[in-house]
Amino acid sequence: MSNREVVVLSVGGVRFVTRASTLQQFPQSRLARMLNDDDQEFKLVNGEFFVDRDGTLFSYIMDFLRTLQVSLPTDFSDYQRLHREAEFYGLYPLADLLSQEHLLKPRLEILEVHFSLQDMQAFFRIFGSCSATVETLAEQITVFMGQQSGQSWNSPFPSQKPLVPLPLERPSHHDMVFQCGTDYSAGDQFVARYVSIKPDNRKLINGTNVLGLLLDTLLKDGFRLISTRTVSGEDKVECFSFERVKKPAGLALTLKNTPGSSGVAQAKKSQVQKGK
Repeated sequence: MSNREVVVLSVGGVRFVTRASTLQQFPQSRLARMLNDDDQEFKLVNGEFFVDRDGTLFSYIMDFLRTLQVSLPTDFSDYQRLHREAEFYGLYPLADLLSQEHLLKPRLEILEVHFSLQDMQAFFRIFGSCSATVETLAEQITVFMGQQSGQSWNSPFPSQKPLVPLPLERPSHHDMVFQCGTDYSAGDQFVARYVSIKPDNRKLINGTNVLGLLLDTLLKDGFRLISTRTVSGEDKVECFSFERVKKPAGLALTLKNTPGSSGVAQAKKSQVQKGK
């Protein structure tokens, strides 16, 4: 049986077709020993190995053997049952990864945008539960300062004078502060702040336009607007609350060759990003 290239398994009535080398990723597992007729739990019936276990959960076992990664759906909840199946098949590196359930569960992110208009200036403050998300958003936002002559703060085009980029205020890792509009005037000279949000290349000075672009950017990035409210106070700060379910990074195994391991060695845990 160890020389058979294609193996067919019927697990709980669900049929799987795979290569023998896939089942032999971990030589000490019961699936590898099965190919040598070393485990009586697996019955060979009409050329197929019959296993009286959960076929749905076995699909995740097969995905792990093929990719050496644990990538589960965002609505997955059977961690204990899948852990038990991994132990049954003797896939202890997989069981070890599944024991780190907190790393595999999706994470709910909360983000708030506070916005207020005061005379010819607009003020923004963004709070986020995930510091990495706030840091990424801060890299997308650039504030430019420049002088205008005889133009109103609502002018859609910056003056021809060079604009100087300004750093965003970062009170903490979880929030940022910036503003746009006219700071002050001296005669017919206006000192103005423009805001640019990547990938949009416009430089906007009108606070309402900046707010619209910011909210649109968050929606395109997977956030969902869950509420809007006016914060009490003289400034009449508008608060926009967003949430996003962020899929976790996949957990992976790095296999190393060691003497006497038949090409498969100890498993080393590492994390790999599986996209957004």
